[in-house]
Parts: sequence; C-alpha cells; structure tokens
Amino acid sequence: MKDISPLLVEGSKPIAHEDYYEFPILRNSDALKANAYYFNSPEWSEEYLKFCHRSDTFKDRWQAALGDLTGKTVIDIGCGPGNIFATVGGEPEYLIGVDVAKTSLTFAEKSGYIGVLADAHHLPFKSGVADVVTLNAALHHCENMDSVLKEAARLVKPGGRLITDHDPQFSAWNYKGVAKLLWNFRLLYYRLIGHSFHKSSDQQKWGLACEIHHKPGDGVTPNLFYSVLEPHGFKVNVFPHNHDVGAEVLNGDIGKSEFKYKLGNILSGRNPAAKESALSLMCVAEKYE
Repeated sequence: MKDISPLLVEGSKPIAHEDYYEFPILRNSDALKANAYYFNSPEWSEEYLKFCHRSDTFKDRWQAALGDLTGKTVIDIGCGPGNIFATVGGEPEYLIGVDVAKTSLTFAEKSGYIGVLADAHHLPFKSGVADVVTLNAALHHCENMDSVLKEAARLVKPGGRLITDHDPQFSAWNYKGVAKLLWNFRLLYYRLIGHSFHKSSDQQKWGLACEIHHKPGDGVTPNLFYSVLEPHGFKVNVFPHNHDVGAEVLNGDIGKSEFKYKLGNILSGRNPAAKESALSLMCVAEKYE
C-alpha cells in the first residue's frame, strides 16, 4: 500500500493490514456498528457496489462536479466498496477511502482506493490536506451529520472542494398521513418480493439500521450545508435532484421523480415538481483561497 503518513496528524500510528490502514474508533456507536455489520457482508457489499451509484447520469454529474483530479489528493468519506471512483475513474495522486467496514475497503482497494478504517466523526488526517473531499450517500449514515460535515470541511485546503450527494432531502421524504402508511407498508411488500436490500429479513433489518437519517421527519436540508460550511470559509451551492439527471443538476435541473415519489408528495400536500420535493441534495462547496 502507498504510504499515507504525509497526510496524517502527527503521532498517528495506524495498523497496516494487507489492503487498508486501521485507526482506533473511540466511540463505537450503534450507527457505526450497523454500518460495519451491513457492509462487512461480502454479498451485501458487492451487491451495493454492483447496483448503486453506477448509472451514466451519476457518472456525468460527478465528473462535472469533480473536474480533473490528476495529481490531486482526494479523500472519499464513507466510501463503501468504492462506488464513486469505480464509476467515475480518474488518476489522483492519493485516493483515500474512509469507511468502518473492512470488507468494503477490500472491495474499494480493487478500484484504486487506499483504504482507511476510521470514524468519520474523528478522522486522522491533517487539516487542509485534501484538494477534494467527497461524501456520497454517506452523511445520512452518520450519527451526527453536522459533526461529520465539519470534519470533512476541516480537511479541505484553500481552493479545494467538498462534494456531497445522494442524501435524502428532509422536505421530500417527510411523508404524512396516507403517504406515511404506504411508506411503512412498503417494507412488507419489498420483503415479499425480495426487492433490493430486502432479500432476507436480516438484510432488511441491518439495511434499515444503516439508514440513520433516511426516514420521514429526517434528512438533510439546504440550511445544514450553508450553516456548517459558510462559517468555515466555503462558497456553498446546493442542488436538489431526482437521481436521473447528469451534469445538468449543476445548472438547476432537478429531473423527474418516479410515480411512487410523486404520489407520496401529493398525498403529503406538496407540489411534486417543486425543488423541495426532489429526492436528494447535492452540495458543491469551494473553500476560499
């Protein structure tokens, strides 16, 4: 493995495994345990790598947001089995993937990541060490989203960029009344048909346990990004979208949502075409030089 000591806080002493570095986790919360359990399953982790965040629109959107990474230092927090750069590619000088699941890091290493097992709330890297920090479908898996976002911001050097995506927008998922009943009923239906991560009761249980902030009455808001990042010297742009749009997201195109999501918003008294009804938020924040 490539030596990452130039990036680390002085005094850091990781355990070097065959395909990842391990740092102490000071507080092993239920959220961390759930994510580690789910993504330490080779079957579930490989399934996630194969089917999630691999679309052409995802690739187009992320390539536009990332730009040329040649020779740069990139830290992907909550990298999972390596979906972003397995899809996007690129030739950064350092491609660091942070996760709490050993199995995920083993998969990520195959896509060129240098794996780091660490808690996203307490990272072992120096401040201002990264040109680009990414979190894709990661914030809502973390117990304290504010804390993780601040820690991610700490790593970005002046002129660098912090990019997040695929976290559920609070206003879009705040189902009410009949919509919330249907949301809860879907668990039984998905389990019966073996949909996605509902193929077994165990997979469904731990898959839901991972999604800490992905449920009605929870999620991310534009204000989360503005309130956390602007005081740390970032120019912040937040882009709502419905997952089916590529680089056009960065020009304000939210795309179209599936019928089931439109129905959920209508039954909750919201305009399904409004930006507030878009499924996810993408944040592209640049640190002032």
